[in-house]
Amino acid sequence: MTVPSRRSFVAGTLTAGAAAGLAAAGVAPAHARSTPAPTPHPTPGGGGTVVTPGDPRYAALSTRGSNKRFTAQPDAFRLITTTQEAVRAVGDAVRTGRRIAVRSGAHCYENVAGDPAVRLVLDLGAMDAVRYDARRRAFMIEAGAQLMDVYKKLDAGWGVTLPGGTSATVALGGHIAGGGYGALSRSLGLAADHLYAVEVVVVDAAGRARAVVATRERTDPRRELWWAHTGGGGGNFGVVTRYWFRSPDAPRHCTDPTRLLPRPPRAILGGMVSFPREDMDRTSFRQVIRNHGRWHERNSGADTPYTGLYSGLVLYGRPESGDPGPAINCYTYMDGTRPDAEQLLRAYLRDIAEGVGGTPYFSPINSQPWIAAAEYLAGAQDSDIGRHKLKSAYLRRGHNDAQADVLYTYLNSTGNRHDLSNVTFHSYGGRINTVPGDATASAHRDSVLKAIYMNTWQDPAADEASVDWLRRLYRDVFATTGGVPVPGRDTDGCYINYSDIDAADPRWNTSGVPWQRLYYKDAYPRLQRVKAAWDPRNVFRHALAVTPERVR
Repeated sequence: MTVPSRRSFVAGTLTAGAAAGLAAAGVAPAHARSTPAPTPHPTPGGGGTVVTPGDPRYAALSTRGSNKRFTAQPDAFRLITTTQEAVRAVGDAVRTGRRIAVRSGAHCYENVAGDPAVRLVLDLGAMDAVRYDARRRAFMIEAGAQLMDVYKKLDAGWGVTLPGGTSATVALGGHIAGGGYGALSRSLGLAADHLYAVEVVVVDAAGRARAVVATRERTDPRRELWWAHTGGGGGNFGVVTRYWFRSPDAPRHCTDPTRLLPRPPRAILGGMVSFPREDMDRTSFRQVIRNHGRWHERNSGADTPYTGLYSGLVLYGRPESGDPGPAINCYTYMDGTRPDAEQLLRAYLRDIAEGVGGTPYFSPINSQPWIAAAEYLAGAQDSDIGRHKLKSAYLRRGHNDAQADVLYTYLNSTGNRHDLSNVTFHSYGGRINTVPGDATASAHRDSVLKAIYMNTWQDPAADEASVDWLRRLYRDVFATTGGVPVPGRDTDGCYINYSDIDAADPRWNTSGVPWQRLYYKDAYPRLQRVKAAWDPRNVFRHALAVTPERVR
């Protein structure tokens, strides 16, 4: 992979500014995406196209995914194009005793599909329809639909959107089940907050596979299954084939689809402030992190004029050779329809740089149409980035000086076997935090930042050292709480869509707090009851799976 120039951060537009911030982290443009799933050609049997190791398509399916550390090598892939095909494929697997894994966009950060115990992978990448369902007064979107395609179709067809993630190639199947957040979430909530119904292929106690639809209607006897798919994580309860979306505050009995989901802002403003590495000593590094954290502590309520602001503070690891690039970039993406939007954005960037010293670079403020800005942001993020390890944290407060010192030490170290490493703090809060913690399975509803800790490399020989480096960084950042962000005054656990098996490993989680609480908090017992009701045989399981109250 060709890594973009680290000096590209001086680009002077919003989306180029945001893109430069991410591109400096080594993320290539959107054209270098993960290998798409081959177009299925159904074979007899009705359970989707079967691809076995002798099939020339097998290699592409085996390596499909964003993390090249993992390769799926099951007995077969089943390429699913309809719900009925999924029912038959699951039924066949249960009857033959084969372990199942399910994937849609193939963006899982841990080795779920590639687990050697998995003998059958159901690939839903070809289920990508987006349409309005007049009967349910909701937008039906299939599990394999990728986010940018969803945004474009919703916007072009009806002028509406979902507040989902910024990656173009993430598919809805796992994204919604884990909650889903992105650049519009501070103003519109999580993507799962707009979920009206979900279709799931489940297996009953007798081993019979069937498809059911669960809605958020209070009178729906399947409502708990709907609830579990608003943050309970993918691959836990069955095979999600379709979602339906209608905002909970949409007008009652309204049949106009343009009023059933939120409208995106028609204009997006953005800019960036970058801090050259030569100016960034330990004191300055602390100051930037302190400024950023305190700003979000003050400005993440639902009534702040900054609910339309999405920002990423990106801290870069020192490259092993070549141009050292910036130490820190802070890029922004802001609702530009407010009359004071540019004034607010400039004030934000000044606050981040306040008292830091040196010569920070402020890019020009730029405006673009929403869909164009979304494409640029995705283009800066998505790529076939090779091998990586990722961890996450919900933050109720910004990192303190001791934690900043840990990050400074690790990110400025040499000898780390990485191509690119970074720690990013994303804006959180706003409308997300207005939803009661038990209303959905996304229980983290009072954080102000979401943090991502990531190491990326290309050489398979560097796997062990590169994973170990990130494990130690994360452990030392959260040293006072047992190596993980235990729910408490400053932190609030981890994001299930950024799954990390180390949370279940006592070598790296010494807190005494189980991984289930880190990811689900008080929602976990309720998720276990849903699991027992809808997957009593524990057919759908993986390393961080919800377990039923009683496995039969």
